[in-house]
Amino acid sequence: MRTILSGGKIVTPDQVKENHTLILEDEIISAIIPDQKFIVEKNDHSMNTQGKWITPGLIDIHVHGSNLVDTMDADSEAIDILNQFFASRGVTSYLLTTGTAPYSDITAVIKCFKNRSSQKVGAVPLGIHLEGPFLCEERKGAQPALYLRDPDPAIYQSWFDSGVIRLLTVAPELEGAMEMIKEGVEKGIEFAVGHSVASYEVMQEAIGSGLRQATHTFNGMNPLHHRNPGVLGAVLSDDRVFAQVIADGVHVHPAVVKTLVKLKGITRTILITDAIRATGLGNGEYDLLGQTVTVKGGVVRVDSGSLAGSVLTMDQAVINAMDFCNIPFEDAIYMASLTPATSLNLQTERGALKPGMRADVTVFDQNYSVETTVVGGKIVYQK
Repeated sequence: MRTILSGGKIVTPDQVKENHTLILEDEIISAIIPDQKFIVEKNDHSMNTQGKWITPGLIDIHVHGSNLVDTMDADSEAIDILNQFFASRGVTSYLLTTGTAPYSDITAVIKCFKNRSSQKVGAVPLGIHLEGPFLCEERKGAQPALYLRDPDPAIYQSWFDSGVIRLLTVAPELEGAMEMIKEGVEKGIEFAVGHSVASYEVMQEAIGSGLRQATHTFNGMNPLHHRNPGVLGAVLSDDRVFAQVIADGVHVHPAVVKTLVKLKGITRTILITDAIRATGLGNGEYDLLGQTVTVKGGVVRVDSGSLAGSVLTMDQAVINAMDFCNIPFEDAIYMASLTPATSLNLQTERGALKPGMRADVTVFDQNYSVETTVVGGKIVYQK
């Protein structure tokens, strides 16, 4: 069966196409053609999107939880809850992001993901993003210091062999980090610097070894210094590196988000949420990696006062990026779809509205509120 979306503003990688029709056939985008050249057939499911925005589905590569559940719950029902919640925010695919925890707890998450028998309706988890335990204590943030480790094949080998690790955040200055990066890259795993005090020289070695991302840029790393550029200097100056950013206006000042986008461009800046289980709920106390965090006024902190993830959603991140950076909607969408897809080497199948690509689509109204989410050609959310 075909799904037909006509009359809307279709956001493609190169332009916004008005008065065009997007045709989805099974799980694939089959065509984008002018409205007047299309005839609806009897069995088509037709959607009038007049005046609305039709965009590629949003992709969140760094998110821990939402709606009272967390990746570290290692529970298939929790994943189903995340899938449904994310779809309501326009997300069609994402990475289940872990935190620093005992080996057995992280292994349980991997096994839970691998052993799921089926998926209920919603966004699709593409794999796992390991944020920890190979992080620097000095810049640990809300990561529990007790479980931080240097990279050790005895720890990470079974995780790599699982085949579900897509991204790993590491402090490259740790002993054994370069060897791990090289080994992981050979297995198709992407690496991001994060929670690190690495020197510029160490960063250059890590990038040369295959590291291609920065986890929540500016957070969990030393400030930029003009004589000691460090992690940030390498991330901002090297075109090979994608920069994730939490665009909530709290983790990074809006003016700095704007500066980042000016430096890296929309093709190398990735909007993420770093959302925790409190996302979608209200103020109060919640669990994060075995510790209590407090949400107040949309800000999450541990007792020490350090920020501890966010309650940001991807649709709001897009709106914030428009506001902070003074950029059009389509540019903000690019940083929430094609750029994260490209960072995971998935740009030929996800992240853009082009014939032959996977039929992952989000429909926004004129006020940029999510109205409909389509995953693999199937409507999984309608407002």
